[in-house]
Amino acid sequence: MEPQSSHELGIARKRRREGSNGETEEGERLGKIPRCTVGLKNPAPFADELERDNKPYERVTMEEAKKGTPFNRPVRVYADGIFDVFHSGHARALMQAKRLFPNSHLIVGVCSDELTHKYKGFTVMNEDERYDAIRHCRYVDEVVRNAPWTLTPEFLAKHRIDFVAHDDIPYSSAGSDDVYKHIKEAGMFAPTQRTEGISTSDIITRIVRDYDVYVRRNLQRGYTAKELNVSFINEKKYHLQERVDKVKRKVRDVEEKSKEFVQKVEEKSIDLIQKWEEKSREFIGNFLQMFGPEGALKHMLKEGKGRMLQAISPRQSPNSSPTREERSPSPTFRLPFFSKTSPPPSPPHHSGARGYLISEDDDDDDDNN
Repeated sequence: MEPQSSHELGIARKRRREGSNGETEEGERLGKIPRCTVGLKNPAPFADELERDNKPYERVTMEEAKKGTPFNRPVRVYADGIFDVFHSGHARALMQAKRLFPNSHLIVGVCSDELTHKYKGFTVMNEDERYDAIRHCRYVDEVVRNAPWTLTPEFLAKHRIDFVAHDDIPYSSAGSDDVYKHIKEAGMFAPTQRTEGISTSDIITRIVRDYDVYVRRNLQRGYTAKELNVSFINEKKYHLQERVDKVKRKVRDVEEKSKEFVQKVEEKSIDLIQKWEEKSREFIGNFLQMFGPEGALKHMLKEGKGRMLQAISPRQSPNSSPTREERSPSPTFRLPFFSKTSPPPSPPHHSGARGYLISEDDDDDDDNN
């Protein structure tokens, strides 16, 4: 019946130290546990349904409990409470009680509706619902129904309790400043830590604060106004509020969609402007490269001008051209307006000898004479 706790599995998962709220804070991660099913298959039994053990019972000391007891002699730890609207704060408190000692058996006492309504107030869940919620908590080994508000020696002896686990804050009730005072004086008290930020009172406060929201929620889910103890006028008011909220949600959705559309248009316009700027820079660069002061067009015009000048300018005679004497004689022609009386050109001098250049006209005249 006694399940092994995770502390006894022998697998190092994390290095832990106790925090102020009873949670274990993570330190160096040593390893992960293998994937396996560690949950229990059956709920915890009720104490009045178990066979009574007639063996003599002797309490263990705190030192013996911390060192560890034999497997067949677990330390019997008792924790009690109302456990209305069972939440994670309750579960963490029971987890701490279960892990107080290496080998422990956790007994949880749940007070009845009669005692709770008398000393604390009205509950959301009735006693049977609260009993059943505790039975299905994985840390609980045994449940005591109709637990006493103040623990008596007879009750402790009947259930063979070694230690009582509860937070160390004095619990004033039933005309006492601390109902656990005599337990502390007897050396049977094992303190646990409260989980801050979560309690049954906090949960009820949230519901009361947002009462209209939860009423409208349940009306939408099919609950009648009578079941919710809501008047006819308030029912119509909640329905009207729901319709107004639907219109608001639609308007909000339209606004969000329009904002998304405007944002997309802005992004696209920014992209278009950036692309236009890039293209304009590229166009201006190409224009300057072609038509600028040192552009390609200027070099092309210079080249064309040079080629045109080279084409129309006369070619220079080669250096190795023949002399006048080496050339073949060509006849000279006299123009008709030149008379014979004009003095002939002076003959050139060649190597100190005199010679005359005789034209074809002169030769003809000599033949006629």
